[in-house]
Parts: sequence; C-alpha cells; structure tokens
Amino acid sequence: MPIVLRLDRVMADRKMSLNELSARVGIANVNLSKLKTGKVSAIRFSTLEAICKVLECQPGDILEYEPETKE
Repeated sequence: MPIVLRLDRVMADRKMSLNELSARVGIANVNLSKLKTGKVSAIRFSTLEAICKVLECQPGDILEYEPETKE
C-alpha cells in the first residue's frame, strides 16, 4: 500500500510511549498499536486529530505517501 503510517517515528521523536499516548488520546492500546505498526486500512479524522493534538504534529508527519515501484 502506498500510504505508510509513521506514528512510531513521531512517538519516538516526542519520547512518548504507546501507553501514554493511549491514555492521553483516549484510544485503546490495541487500536493504537495497529496504527503504529500500519496494520489498518483506514483512520478516522477525529482519531487523527486527537493524535496530532497530543503529539503536537501535523497529519503529514504521521502519514506518508510512497509510490509503488513497478518491477
């Protein structure tokens, strides 16, 4: 998939654990873990907004487009 989630990188930059982000955003650890590992196919704007607010970042810091290469 050409959209890559970089939540783990932003969390590391902010020195924030999954448990702390989960508590501050109000989203279950399991759901944040899936986001962190990129094992989701969609994210609600309200969730993205909450994460960006807590991490003080922009959506583009978390979402990245990587075009598929043809082999």
